[in-house]
Amino acid sequence: MRILTALCLALALGFLAGCESVPNADHAARSGMLEAIRNEPPGDYFIGRRYYKVDYKFWGYVRRPRESWTQAKLVMLNEQQKLAPDRAANKLGLDNNSEYKLYGRFSGDTVYEPASNSFYPEFVLTDIESRDETPPPIFRLRAALDPKVRVIVTPY
Repeated sequence: MRILTALCLALALGFLAGCESVPNADHAARSGMLEAIRNEPPGDYFIGRRYYKVDYKFWGYVRRPRESWTQAKLVMLNEQQKLAPDRAANKLGLDNNSEYKLYGRFSGDTVYEPASNSFYPEFVLTDIESRDETPPPIFRLRAALDPKVRVIVTPY
């Protein structure tokens, strides 16, 4: 009986060790980020966070100024007018988790992404400016940023 209990405890601890969440130190950065979002100037632009996954073709999350990341949309990027920085550098995913100021518009169309078997809104990119290469976390799990992990996580 003791061996069975010890085995169950070891399995449970192993499972919990795999559930890495955002460290407490990041909570201070997140609080600062939420304050910065509240103070963003209104305007005709968007904020984008690159969310690169090897197996998926979406670009990342896009939100309007002063909106929280929970309101952001995971988008397919139309780059006919302007290339995203990683594609322009011919190094896909180079900018994973970077934050940008985006100019453009939602086309109103949705685009099929085969790996996720889902449709995502199309964002037509006309210009892009780097905002932050190491922004505060918008995902509860650090593993969400691993390009090889085949999971789609929504911001919190």
